[in-house]
Amino acid sequence: MTITLDQTIAQKTHTPLALLLRSQVFWVFVAIVAACIFLSFATDSFATSKNIFNITRNVTFTAIIALGMTMVIIIGGIDLSVGSVLCLSSMMLAITMHAGYGLEIGITVAIVTSLAVGAFNGVLIAYLGFPPFVVTLGMLSIARSLAMVASNNTVVFEFGPDHARLLDLGGGAWLFGIANPVLYMIALAIIVGFILRWTKFGRHLYAIGGNESAAILTGVPVRLIKVAVYMISALSAGIAGIIQTGWLGAVTTNIGTGMELQVIAAAVIGGASLVGGVGTAIGALIGAALIEIIRNSLGLLGINAFWQGAFIGGCIIIAVAFERVRQLRSSE
Repeated sequence: MTITLDQTIAQKTHTPLALLLRSQVFWVFVAIVAACIFLSFATDSFATSKNIFNITRNVTFTAIIALGMTMVIIIGGIDLSVGSVLCLSSMMLAITMHAGYGLEIGITVAIVTSLAVGAFNGVLIAYLGFPPFVVTLGMLSIARSLAMVASNNTVVFEFGPDHARLLDLGGGAWLFGIANPVLYMIALAIIVGFILRWTKFGRHLYAIGGNESAAILTGVPVRLIKVAVYMISALSAGIAGIIQTGWLGAVTTNIGTGMELQVIAAAVIGGASLVGGVGTAIGALIGAALIEIIRNSLGLLGINAFWQGAFIGGCIIIAVAFERVRQLRSSE
């Protein structure tokens, strides 16, 4: 069988190296490495074991939620309620344990709460046709308000008989001195990566984000999958809330404020396309890592922390521009 000129060109332009150089995740990773090298020489405290421990631990909360957000973005949706869901789940955990119930009951209540919020969002979006932006923006306000009502807008810092177990869950380092939140993040990233890469559910997500109408025609249960994805997004926020409660040792109704923007930024910087059909688990982790390194470096370099939003916003614009250039080149 003869090979045409077009086929030869296609093969050469899709070599592993070419695909790597076209990958947004690769270039974000290069930026992280470059930033780490620069900061190691520019400051005395960046490369210390204590600072690295803090960076890896702090990045986990954004990264865990970004894993769920990436799945939402892949189907062409958005979830603005994750910060408030984190707050509500954390508060339900704290209130339940403060009332004298054990850690397992508290975690169950927190997870059920987050799943219920996600199901509510998903049903309105998938079955009633409400815009994801409107639904999740409304839930952003509702969930935090419910957290205030449940706690009477007070700080909860006593967690009953299992107080020490909760703090160890979120603040311990059970394996090789690695912070527990990092271990949870890695485990969840492996699970999400496996789902996206190797399961029918994952393929359906990309199909819906690529062309929802075509996915419906091929028999993909689009509505059920949308509900499931918004439940997963809320669940990821609930899990992050449980871990963060154990790490902080207290819960306030301000926890998670503005986190939805960081999470969306992490997903987009990590290669997820806001038009749908593109996104990876590793991209979510790398995007979250870049955001945390930016936050950490501002303080070390003596730069006003108010610049954090400008740097993160700039990274989002660059990421979207990168995606736009890639789309234009692929259409040529």
